[in-house]
Amino acid sequence: MKKHNFSAGPCVLPQEVFQEASQAILDFNNSGLSILEISHRSPAFVSVMEEARQLALELLGLENKGYKAVFLQGGASMQFLMTAYNLLQDKAAYLNTGTWSSKAIKEARLFGEVVEVASSKDKNFNYIPKNYNIPQDINYFHCTSNNTIFGTQIKDFPSVNAPVVCDMSSDIFSRELDFSKFDLIYAGAQKNMGPAGATLVIIKENILGNVNRQIPSMMDYQVHIEKDSMFNTPPVYAVYVSLLTLRWIKNKGGIKAMEALNNKKAALLYDEIDRNPLFKGFAATEDRSVMNPTFNLTDESKKEKFDSLWKDANINGLSGHRSVGGYRASMYNALSLESVQVLVDVMKKLEKEA
Repeated sequence: MKKHNFSAGPCVLPQEVFQEASQAILDFNNSGLSILEISHRSPAFVSVMEEARQLALELLGLENKGYKAVFLQGGASMQFLMTAYNLLQDKAAYLNTGTWSSKAIKEARLFGEVVEVASSKDKNFNYIPKNYNIPQDINYFHCTSNNTIFGTQIKDFPSVNAPVVCDMSSDIFSRELDFSKFDLIYAGAQKNMGPAGATLVIIKENILGNVNRQIPSMMDYQVHIEKDSMFNTPPVYAVYVSLLTLRWIKNKGGIKAMEALNNKKAALLYDEIDRNPLFKGFAATEDRSVMNPTFNLTDESKKEKFDSLWKDANINGLSGHRSVGGYRASMYNALSLESVQVLVDVMKKLEKEA
């Protein structure tokens, strides 16, 4: 039986995608070859890469607006380095809202001055800082839209008189935003789009070419744009599965439909967290993540019982990150409302049997 998968990543993907992707391993498009063995230079895969890049821009509403989409490797962690390599000439501003933004700040400091405009570290990153000042003389502003570990999400992005860079690894394609307000977006596929191994980067081309350092070819966004994401051998299978997921999102009604479903799932779970006296939310209410609700037991003596109940209910991946403890229910696009209801029923059962 398929489990109710609340894993933070690699994460749940649509069953339709699994079926088509598994068939492609045996025979890709009736070619007599597996997707795992076709040449990345073959017309068959070139068309996969082209469609994936085009569809990413289409879903984000960024077609014909000066943006390019590229699929790279190294995960979001490589982008912590690449963004600064390509954009940081003198000074950059960073908002620190958790583990991943902290790591991004560390890498950026190798290339220039980094101003940490605000941080929520004082409360173990359980909220999003607000009313902070962003310097005018910066090369770019960097933020993380959704914090997977701590369960917080930026609801209102600041107005900035500089390029805006955003790590959207764990909530890309999950909610409607004016994506044209961002100049560079990056996202590891394994949170909401595909398997581990591919990273989507959306770049507004006019922000490039403004640093005076030499950039190694593998680190240079312009090189990857010019080579259509195939400067080196791309992660063929990860890109293909990401394409299948992007098609699935489009066929389901696009980001608008994803957001509607995600809001229903979040409301269902958060309502139970707030109603049930045995649970309490970790993140500040106004900053709660729709993708990654985090919560704790109010009575730790119930932990063994609760863990037994959710595992017996065929639930997977509910344990919280070691930085927070408790529980984390990652509810990406492909997780069904029915799976969330199963979790809520388990929480109700714990209350009844307590």
